[in-house]
Amino acid sequence: MKIAIGSDHGGFELKEFIKTFLIEEGYNVKDYGTFSEKSVDYPDIAQPLCKDIINNLFNRGILICGTGIGMSITANRFKGIRATLANDLYSAIMARKHNDSNILVMGGRVIGKEVAKEIVKAWLNEKYEGGRHQKRLDKIDSI
Repeated sequence: MKIAIGSDHGGFELKEFIKTFLIEEGYNVKDYGTFSEKSVDYPDIAQPLCKDIINNLFNRGILICGTGIGMSITANRFKGIRATLANDLYSAIMARKHNDSNILVMGGRVIGKEVAKEIVKAWLNEKYEGGRHQKRLDKIDSI
């Protein structure tokens, strides 16, 4: 599976940790930045990552900022992106099962590294249920 990952300065440390974990697990990972803790604007990271997800260059994406809120708002501006802010395990699981989430968003200043790793594992391994959930996604797509 090909995973795109990116963060702003507030999520840099967590992004580096998650990126290492993903590579160790055998995922093909592209890092969209940022590459230091120097202040950057999160839309500048989210935009190219989202475009590449839409263009099917990657199966899924992970975005991280301080709270996850800014990245989530930005990513969901793109048609075809279903970015879900999940700073807990249950939300990550349901984001995949019911919403077919293609981008996971987390807050680097909100959750710890080990919790984030468990969230990523669950989100990557959970399957979309389809069925009654698909009509809801279709309604979202028609907006």
